[in-house]
Amino acid sequence: MSKGPILRIAIPSPLRRCFDYLPPKRAEGELPRAGMRVRVPFGRRTVTGIVLEWAQESDVPANRLKPVLEVLDREPALSPDLLRLLVWASRYYHHPVGEVVLGSLPRLLREGRPATLPVDTRWRLTESGGKILPEEMTRAPLQAGLLTILKGEENGLSAAAIGEQMKNWRPAMKRLLEKGWVEQVEHPVSPPGTPPPKQESPPPLNPAQRRAVDSVTGAGDGFSVSLLDGVTGSGKTEVYLRIIERTVEAGRQALVLVPEIGLTPQLVKRFRRRFSRPIALIHSALSPSEQLTAWLSSRNGEAAIVIGTRSALFTPMKDPGIIVIDEEHDPSFKQQEGFRYSARDLAIVRARNAGIPIVLGSATPSLESLYHARRGAYRHLVLPERAGNARPPRFELVDMRRQPLQEGLSPRLLAAIEEQLRTEGQILLFLNRRGYAPTLLCHECGWVGRCHRCDAHLTFHRRERRLRCHHCGAESPVEESCPACGSIDLLPLGMGTERIELLLRERFPQAGVARLDRDSTRRKGSMQQLLERVGKGEIRILIGTQMLTKGHHFPNVTLVGILDTDQGLFSTDFRAAERMSQLIVQVAGRAGRADKPGLVMIQTHHPDHPLLQQLMTHGYHRFAETALEERREAELPPYAFMALLRAEATAPEQAMEFLHQAREMATPLCPETVALLGPVAAPMERRAGRYRAQLLLQSTHRPALHRLLERWIPGLEKMKSARRVRWSLDVDPIDLF
Repeated sequence: MSKGPILRIAIPSPLRRCFDYLPPKRAEGELPRAGMRVRVPFGRRTVTGIVLEWAQESDVPANRLKPVLEVLDREPALSPDLLRLLVWASRYYHHPVGEVVLGSLPRLLREGRPATLPVDTRWRLTESGGKILPEEMTRAPLQAGLLTILKGEENGLSAAAIGEQMKNWRPAMKRLLEKGWVEQVEHPVSPPGTPPPKQESPPPLNPAQRRAVDSVTGAGDGFSVSLLDGVTGSGKTEVYLRIIERTVEAGRQALVLVPEIGLTPQLVKRFRRRFSRPIALIHSALSPSEQLTAWLSSRNGEAAIVIGTRSALFTPMKDPGIIVIDEEHDPSFKQQEGFRYSARDLAIVRARNAGIPIVLGSATPSLESLYHARRGAYRHLVLPERAGNARPPRFELVDMRRQPLQEGLSPRLLAAIEEQLRTEGQILLFLNRRGYAPTLLCHECGWVGRCHRCDAHLTFHRRERRLRCHHCGAESPVEESCPACGSIDLLPLGMGTERIELLLRERFPQAGVARLDRDSTRRKGSMQQLLERVGKGEIRILIGTQMLTKGHHFPNVTLVGILDTDQGLFSTDFRAAERMSQLIVQVAGRAGRADKPGLVMIQTHHPDHPLLQQLMTHGYHRFAETALEERREAELPPYAFMALLRAEATAPEQAMEFLHQAREMATPLCPETVALLGPVAAPMERRAGRYRAQLLLQSTHRPALHRLLERWIPGLEKMKSARRVRWSLDVDPIDLF
């Protein structure tokens, strides 16, 4: 046993432990404090780690302990509160502490860069380059385009700014650098500056909004969880703004989490119209230097408001005062790879640790949140009516049975679209399926385009003439003839957003038609441009996937068409009914948000289905009451707790062998309150060339489940069969796929 002082350090490694090191040989003064980054030897590599604590002894022999090579920070990169949260999350989700702690840092800090404002490489015209006339460079159009873009930009443009205006620009830029017409300069990345003075006066609050604001802000200092349960269009964002306004006026900071990057610009625009304080954005689409700049501005207290997606939860704040989770029900708040955490649940833990209030907002709250509100753990704040003069939309079920369909659209829906176009309305059509058609079939021999790596059909993308797997990303060009029999009679079956878009462009050539899905919004800024065109009325018909449901405000939409609900009505997943109900209500909420009445038309071959009838007749909350009672009787979440052990391998027997051995190991450790279910093959057994299987653990007693996991996991890591598979543990899984 070695005697101290010993530094316990978290290192990004799949090993579920921290590592002991000696202080730096040239250490002067105090030891590195918890939360500081250090550079340490690790095997044959040198890596960046985070000090967790220091101790007086170690189980590692003294001759095997190595000293820290370098201390990278003068002040802790992670505050005690944030470090405490990360260590707790590592234990709760049973994930390696090094991956959790280091994964919370911006990329540049993980690489060991200084925790100071970074510099960006920019390109600007030289004196000689400024004299060149781009219009005369007819033989080098890309170089001419770059010269045009850079003209008048004295400080130059970053790679991100150039990339927004031109694709594949780097080869042409290299030629301009060689000619001496362009030069590279290092330019400091600016922290979020102070926005212009407020441009927007707050609208008056209705009584329900006022009660919600007063309830959160009038409770005094201290931790509380409030579920802001408001119908779509009820003004939840205005409630957030008022609560945050009082927090900022008190000199404290606010953290706002949204489920999707696409929502961030829209929300930020509204916040900037209301606040004259710096706002930091944190999400994965930012460059590494932009992420570090926003992170630093939040840590030093310069940014009064931080807005971001899931990972922004781990942003350090000098003086946090409030946390807001918008669309708290959204599955995007659950990380599905690596460290599988729930940002919503961890945000509640962070708020509790910091002693501050947290607000969870949604028009369709998760059953878990409604359960906690029902038993009094959350304060339940209800906004029952739409704000202003907006009225709830009218619903209509469209029976598609025996109807002559045109590319999946019923005569009733097409007639409604024509009527809304005549009356200057906007139309939103929802179909949660990208591409032109989900299947390509040979009419002659029955050949179907299948993914060779997944148990799935390839989706036909007509515009690009490609078949693409939406699960693993594999793709191939569409041949002119069937690869099996040579027939040219290839038929696209089913409908996707691209197919609906082409139909409507042909049928309504005078109406602006656009598509909003992952394929049409790949370029940075393209989604924001599309939404601006919708706002200006240039687009009269918008077709889209689930991206349409994420809280967008379309005041002129008078008709919403949900094209295919049937695929979500029949599923083995016990959460399918909840998600389908949320999806229908969220999409429907885009209609009639201003003073124009809204109509929601739902196409289905099962108009008598109990779920649809209950939603149409009694609304989401009656459905939620019924669903919670079913969950209670079946002992499913939120009345029980789950952990899912997943395994995947190149051969199906390897994954199943590992899980069978894992079950055998768990059985003698398993108390009566924990059930072991499986192992079974995953619903999609083969994905990306690997076979997947899973073992489910379920219990009505959370501590018993976690005690089992703590004793079980070390044994799993030592199993020989574990070396032949990739395995992971998902605590509180939301997806059993």
